[in-house]
Amino acid sequence: MGRKNNSKKKHNKSNGSEGKTFKGKLDITRSGMGFVIVPDMETDILIRPNDFNTAMHGDTVLVRVSGGGRRLQGEVTEVMERKRKEFIGQIQMNETFAFFIAESEKPMPDFFIPLGNLNKAKNNDRVLARLVKWEKGDKRPVGEVVSLLSEENPNDIAMKEILLEAGFPLGFPDDALEVAARIPDEIPSTEIKKRKDVREILTLTIDPVDAKDFDDAISFRVLKNGLFEIGVHIADVSHYVEPDNALDKFAYQKATSVYLPDRVNPMLPEHISNVLCSLRPNEDKLTFSAIFTINAKAEVKDYWLGRTVIHSDRRYTYEEAQDIIETKAGDNAEVILTLNDLAQKMRRKRFAKGAINFSSQEVRFKLDEKGDPIGIVVKESKESHQLIEEFMLLANRYVAEHISKIKVKNKPLPFPYRIHDTPDTEKLLPFIAFANKFGHKFDASSPEAIAVSFNQLLKDAHGKPEQHVLEQLGIRTMAKAKYTIENVGHYGLGFAFYCHFTSPIRRYPDIMVHRVLQEVLDNHVIVDKKMEDRCKHCSERERAAMEAERASNKYKQVQYMQNHVGEDFDGVISGVASFGFWVETVDTKCEGLVSVNTLLEYDEFRHVENDYALVGMRSGKKFRMGDKVRIKVVAANLLKRQLDYDWVIVEDTARSESTPSPKSGTKSSGKSTAKSAQTPKTDKPKAARPKAEKPKGKKKKE
Repeated sequence: MGRKNNSKKKHNKSNGSEGKTFKGKLDITRSGMGFVIVPDMETDILIRPNDFNTAMHGDTVLVRVSGGGRRLQGEVTEVMERKRKEFIGQIQMNETFAFFIAESEKPMPDFFIPLGNLNKAKNNDRVLARLVKWEKGDKRPVGEVVSLLSEENPNDIAMKEILLEAGFPLGFPDDALEVAARIPDEIPSTEIKKRKDVREILTLTIDPVDAKDFDDAISFRVLKNGLFEIGVHIADVSHYVEPDNALDKFAYQKATSVYLPDRVNPMLPEHISNVLCSLRPNEDKLTFSAIFTINAKAEVKDYWLGRTVIHSDRRYTYEEAQDIIETKAGDNAEVILTLNDLAQKMRRKRFAKGAINFSSQEVRFKLDEKGDPIGIVVKESKESHQLIEEFMLLANRYVAEHISKIKVKNKPLPFPYRIHDTPDTEKLLPFIAFANKFGHKFDASSPEAIAVSFNQLLKDAHGKPEQHVLEQLGIRTMAKAKYTIENVGHYGLGFAFYCHFTSPIRRYPDIMVHRVLQEVLDNHVIVDKKMEDRCKHCSERERAAMEAERASNKYKQVQYMQNHVGEDFDGVISGVASFGFWVETVDTKCEGLVSVNTLLEYDEFRHVENDYALVGMRSGKKFRMGDKVRIKVVAANLLKRQLDYDWVIVEDTARSESTPSPKSGTKSSGKSTAKSAQTPKTDKPKAARPKAEKPKGKKKKE
């Protein structure tokens, strides 16, 4: 059904809208009815199937309002942008043509496939097909088979479908690949002469052990005056990817690389990502750099921004760098230890000035050769990660601040800032009340006081039972970080100016930043009047990538737990709703739902929203977010990417709120509350999902 938002912030354009045209996204329900969601409009516009005019679910469209009354109605007049052009489905053959029938929860037309577009596909084959054209007036779209899909590897098909659902094509169009193929591998001497040459300065990279796209490097030397010169060198993607050609347009449409557990869906072709632009050791590379003069107190005394040529001397993994930090021995140990000392000082200063110190964990799956999960590893952020993180943050901040000083006709230069707004007071109040129950006081009198209170709370709660729940709920009170030309600073990082400059191989906004910065350095600024639209597009694609990553991780969790149905695990309640509570297992970090229906044998439970809890009507038994519980895995549905758990009553639980925690992954001495059938598919409420931006190790270093 269509949405209805009664927010006072939204402007009601419904009055007098008949005959007007609006731009929005088409949402097609399972029943086949459509609704166009228009930003800042209070109600959606109803679109009947006969009025879709070649539009499909998720497409950005122009819609003309044709009627009002209780609900605005309209018809699509133009498809502005397809959410996706590739689909997974089955071929149905006839003598002279074929049809492609997509596997989709949303109603969509079959594709007409000319025999010349079958690409060796046969009747009933499962294939990846692409929409080639769909002209107005045509009953069916024309498609082509891109590739055959092997039924022997359902995992591969599932990952591809997740990417396609999120609107990320699986490959690159021929015109983009043709542009990429024409880029020469060798660096012309004329290009080197235009740049600052820092090839003689010690330069190194620190990345994950399996990384191939090294987009940042750090150079280090001690100056004659005793100060340190530290260069943050970033792959100069904007040198290779020229504005508005086929490669650039496709990269902009994707806007980001997508990282799934067993693959990367790259924003740029592999040869550019992993060869041309990757800052590999013992190779000359073109870079865009921020070079800082820093004293021993980690104070920046001077900086320089511009294009450079570098030569990486050594490639370190995070593990190798961490070993040097801990043992104080190894190749270039003195340099790495000095960089780490400066990074830790910068980190302490950040938190002292208001950055919020939310801890972060990265969960990775150990996969076999087929991509099936055979284990789960939880990675903590260590000093080697923080070393890179702090210098990337430094470069991002100084680039943004440098650009912020530029005015055109007394107006700020349109620029893709990365902003993170202050917390919403309405969202914060329930969290403050909840934190008070654990004895944590909170000052919400100003944004600065909120940051101080958050850091004090996180420090005081560290190691205590409530740590996990307070961290999770604290993050959920935060606004979402996004790209925009309206700079309000980055609250979570404590920066007045911030942008993304350091990962142009995998993020399009960084390419935009490089281009604007070069125009400023050249004193030849071209105002991009569409910059805000580009920012919105990149923010939307970033959210889509995050959803794809979550969906793929959930798939792997379910895949992993299929081998553990019937086993018991220790867990922590990670979310609560009226129909049950979610539990994340302690060791494997796999989240599943305990349905309230499976608790009826024990008691009837009501949802106490401000306490983030389900409370027993008779017993007073409470299931509150952050509580430790014991669960049994009762169902693992790969198709729905859903895990069902039962709460396990461990001995003495009924008489005491203190529940023993047997070893994870074993049969319990307790009993399950009920035999659980597969619960209906339910999504965790949106309020329980959002994440504030926080610094991470690579793949996301800042």
